[in-house]
Amino acid sequence: MAVYVVTGGAGFIGSHIVEELLRRGENVKVVDNFSTGKRQNVQVFNSKAEIIEADIADAKNLAEFLQGADYVIHQAAIPSVPKSILDPLKSHHANVNGTLNLLLASRDAGVKRLVYASSSSLYGDSPTLPKHEGMMPNPLSPYGAQKLFGEMYCRVFTKAYGLETVSLRYFNVFGPRQDSTSQYSGVLALFIPAVLQGRRPTIYGDGLQSRDFTYVQNVVEANLLACQLPGVAGQVFNIACGDRITVNSMLHHITKIMVNDIAPVYAESRAGDIKHSQADITRAKEHLGYEPKISFEEGLRHTIEWYRAHL
Repeated sequence: MAVYVVTGGAGFIGSHIVEELLRRGENVKVVDNFSTGKRQNVQVFNSKAEIIEADIADAKNLAEFLQGADYVIHQAAIPSVPKSILDPLKSHHANVNGTLNLLLASRDAGVKRLVYASSSSLYGDSPTLPKHEGMMPNPLSPYGAQKLFGEMYCRVFTKAYGLETVSLRYFNVFGPRQDSTSQYSGVLALFIPAVLQGRRPTIYGDGLQSRDFTYVQNVVEANLLACQLPGVAGQVFNIACGDRITVNSMLHHITKIMVNDIAPVYAESRAGDIKHSQADITRAKEHLGYEPKISFEEGLRHTIEWYRAHL
């Protein structure tokens, strides 16, 4: 059995990764400061994973936590464009300083490979669709810039120190456990509870903006593939479904499944928001063997069922 360390393992995506690793019988350590991660997310592990409460941006003994680890799956972040607009310094400290500190600790601990959670936000608002990894990054927000810096540090550590890294650019991940209590949460995590509770969800802009919504289990599979496949160190991959759905259409899907036709409230577009996003996932298919197994519609049904049970 390999030893995996998942930073941000109490968070939305991180907890799903931990759960799948445990299901496969792997040894798992979770490093989380619980600033955005939730303690109830780690309760489902039933003490099968070692939980280390620490902030990777400030921990001085991070390399000690990583001793004996084969793979580090780095999910820890403040994952919000609006939050980065409001407080770029705090966001930078978590997302850039935290990543650099983790890379140093992984190098010093002799980790085989680090898989880094990057973001489609670094592409910016280029009209080119679908977005491919060879495009020039053009982030519109501090968050997008921070994720780009993280990718660059990963490449440098592969070239300068021989630490294998792989960066995965996520596109609009959704699914169970996504936080619905913050105005900064993902759009599906806000819309589904609103419709369940009979509230009108808010759409920023005209609702014609489109996203490549990606169910969380597809992202989990991509991370585990990126850990062990040979010949991909230092590379970057889009992780999505390769589709494009407008926000208006997404809300229509939700209300249709729930049989609850609620009209949205439209508000001004938010700073840093991107109009259209769609991934070219050819490289991930060819080099990682990645294939999105769960469609948007199927993932949406799973997610609605979870919120029905937990709200």
